Amino acid sequence: MAQGALRGPSDYSGEPHRHPSLRINAKEPFNAEPARRDLVASYITPVDLFFKRNHGPIPILDDIDSYCVTIGGGPRRLSLDDIRRLPKYNVTATLQCAGNRRTEMSKSRKVRGVGWDVCALGNATWGGAKLSDVLQLVGVPYHTEITPSGGKHVEFVSVDQCPEEKGGPYKASIPLGQATNPAADVLLAYEMNGEVLKRDHGYPLRAIVPGVIGARSVKWLDRIDIIEEESQGFFMQKDYKMFPPSVDWDNIMWSTRKPQMDYPVQSAICSLEDMSAIKTGQVTVVGYALSGGGRGIERVDISPDGGKSWFEAHRYQKQGVPYVAGNITSDKWAWVLFKAIVDVKGDIEIVAKAVDSSANVQPESVESIWNLRGILNTCWHRVRILATPKLRSFM
Repeated sequence: MAQGALRGPSDYSGEPHRHPSLRINAKEPFNAEPARRDLVASYITPVDLFFKRNHGPIPILDDIDSYCVTIGGGPRRLSLDDIRRLPKYNVTATLQCAGNRRTEMSKSRKVRGVGWDVCALGNATWGGAKLSDVLQLVGVPYHTEITPSGGKHVEFVSVDQCPEEKGGPYKASIPLGQATNPAADVLLAYEMNGEVLKRDHGYPLRAIVPGVIGARSVKWLDRIDIIEEESQGFFMQKDYKMFPPSVDWDNIMWSTRKPQMDYPVQSAICSLEDMSAIKTGQVTVVGYALSGGGRGIERVDISPDGGKSWFEAHRYQKQGVPYVAGNITSDKWAWVLFKAIVDVKGDIEIVAKAVDSSANVQPESVESIWNLRGILNTCWHRVRILATPKLRSFM
């Protein structure tokens, strides 16, 4: 068991300081996202502006000298220093909450869950040891799909306490083959953007599972177990699953769907709010696009007329380096920012949709992907613009 002071499930008195510009979507537990313009102001999201997603009170682990993580379900326990002695990797990866854009989906039909605008995601450079290296310490070689004892999944167990787990810890799992594949870049991270992790983001140690919904990147690690079946935790078995629009709370059968892992292709406009009043003339449209599983972004299409006509936006990641999906110079686990110029002559609806390197494209309408938990809303993103005439100068 990881050591240190841990607040009880009803105690939110130890909440850390947060940036005053964050939009708070829930106070207890704390869930917040940055403003749209702040989100796309930089390729790497500042720590203070990175979205906050929690299912319970933020743990306080203040005795770092005695902190350790139990590995492999056995007696092996690793301190933070043990993990730091392993080769360190820096992986730039976007984490996206599966509930991103849930508020928009709820306008079609009511859904359950914390309401999020389009900013329940962030892009950071995570520093830590590869999970594949850690598992080698307990005798699990690279590229292992199943252990001699039948283990096929790696379960991350947190120290936090969630009401959905009846006060127990948050937990989630990934396939063992992914965990033992060095190219999957699964990390036990202790740094974020070159700094020690903040409490909101999993201090002192968290999992980072690139290309997968954020719910699997477990924070505040306590144990890492090798198990035969997928984690039986609430957030694997009774949440974060994708159901068709025909399923409601009266006929839902959780066991009929697998836990969601990779996320679909996604994009959103962030330089404008819906129903923005803009002076006629040229307006710059900026936003993000990303896809799960390490798939790159081949195109971002912009429509200035509600989807009747389209043109391609400019895509970029790092300044001075052309973005090419799948190229070694591009960050495969990270979002792509886009920019386009739209000529505003009257009231218009600007639409964005992305296409990934597997030719997956965002669906046109939210109705076709509506689900009762409001997850994975990846429909075309639309913002309506109200044009105002430019004021004439009489000087």
